[in-house]
Amino acid sequence: MTEKWFEVKDLHVTVGDKEILKGLNLSINAGEVHAIMGPNGSGKSTLAYTLMGHPNYTVTSGEVLFKGQNVLDMEADERSRAGIFLAFQYPVAIPGVTVAQFVRTAVNARLKTAAAAQNNGVVPSTFRGMPIPVFTKTLKEAMAVLKVDNAFAGRYLNEGFSGGEKKRAEILQMAMLKPSMAILDETDSGLDIDALRIVSEGVNTLHVQDPNMGVLMITHYQRLLNYIKPQFVHVLIGGRIVDSGGPELALELESRGYDWLREPEGAS
Repeated sequence: MTEKWFEVKDLHVTVGDKEILKGLNLSINAGEVHAIMGPNGSGKSTLAYTLMGHPNYTVTSGEVLFKGQNVLDMEADERSRAGIFLAFQYPVAIPGVTVAQFVRTAVNARLKTAAAAQNNGVVPSTFRGMPIPVFTKTLKEAMAVLKVDNAFAGRYLNEGFSGGEKKRAEILQMAMLKPSMAILDETDSGLDIDALRIVSEGVNTLHVQDPNMGVLMITHYQRLLNYIKPQFVHVLIGGRIVDSGGPELALELESRGYDWLREPEGAS
C-alpha cells in the first residue's frame, strides 16, 4: 500500500500568542499504523486537536492533506464526514443524549454526505439514513467486540462513565463511523490493563476489517504499543518530530526516557 493517505507538511500552530508546533512533518500511507510519543508539553494533543479542526488552535503555516485534499480548509464536522476520526483523551459528557442517539446521528451524517457525493452533491429525496433495525444490529455487534452490555446504548453519553467506559464509547463511535484515518489521542490514559486490552482489541479488529485505514496513536507510554503494533514510531519534542524509527524506538524511549533526544540548550 503506497497511497499517501495523510500528510502533514511544515505545520506551525499557535495557541494564543504561543507557538506550539514548529514545523512538523509526518506522512502516513494507507493501512499504516504510526505512533507519536513525547514528554508532557511537547505538542502531542495540540497536533491531535489541530488535525481535527479545534478552533482554539491557529495554523499559521503548513498543510494537512488527506487523500490529496487540504483539510485545513474544512470545518471540524466536514473533516469527520470526509473520514477523519479523533478519539479524545478526555471525552466530555453529553447529558440527555444517549450513546445510541449520538452514534446514529453521526452515522447518518456520514451516510448523508456519501449519498450526496454520489448524486452530484445533492442529497437524494429518498435518503432516510441507516434503517433502525440495521443500525441496532450493527451497534450490538460493535458493543460485543468491546465487551459492553447492551444497556450501554441507552445511557447518556459519558455521563457517570468510568475512564474505561469513556474510552470504549470512543472506540464504539469509531467502529460505527468506519473512518479512513483514525487519530487516537492518549487512548490509554486512565485505563487499567483489562480495559486497555479490550479497547486495543477493538482497534485491532477495526483495522483488520479495513486494512486501508490509517492509524495515528498519540501516547506517553510503550504499554499501548504492546497491544496495537505500529510500523513507525515518531518522537515529538518542542513542537517538532526529532526522531523516527520502528517499534524498537519505543522500547528505547521506555528505557532511556527523552533527555537523550533533546537539543542542548542554545542549539538551533
